[in-house]
Amino acid sequence: MNSIVSSSGEKMLKRTGIKGFTLIELMIAVVIIGILAAIAVPSYMNFQAKTKRTEVKANLGAIHGAQISYYSENNIFSNDFNQIRWVPVGSNYYYSYSVDTAKAQIFGKGDAVPAGINPGAGTVSFSAYGWGNIDNDSILDIWKIDETKSFTTPSDDLS
Repeated sequence: MNSIVSSSGEKMLKRTGIKGFTLIELMIAVVIIGILAAIAVPSYMNFQAKTKRTEVKANLGAIHGAQISYYSENNIFSNDFNQIRWVPVGSNYYYSYSVDTAKAQIFGKGDAVPAGINPGAGTVSFSAYGWGNIDNDSILDIWKIDETKSFTTPSDDLS
C-alpha cells in the first residue's frame, strides 16, 4: 500500500487494488432484505389462503349444477352426493363438503360438520356447505350455496 499525506499532515494509507464490500455495506444489504421479507411473507400467506378459496367456490358451484340437473329429472333436490353424482375434483383438499347432516355424508377433506350450519335438501330448496381452515388459525372458513346459486360466507377465515 502506498502512503499519502492528508491536509492536516497525517500520514494515511491508500488502498490500491483491493476490491470487495465493507462490513457496513453488507449489514445494510441484510437489513434491506429483512425488511422486504417482513413485508412480503404476510402478503404471500394471504395470497396463498385466497387461492385455496377457489376450491370451495368451484366445488360448491359444481354441487349446484349437479343439484339443478337432478331436480330437473326428479322434481326434488337430493341430500346424497352419490345420487347427484358429485365428487370433489382433485386429491388434495382444503375444504370438506356436505349437503346433509343426518346421513353424515362428508366429501373432500373429511372434517366434521361445524356447529351452527345446517346443510340439507328438500322438495323446493337445498343448501350445501364447504368448510375448512385455510390459514391454520382457530377460525373456520365456511361457505354456503343454495338453489338460487347464492354464495354466502357464514364464517370468514380471512377477515
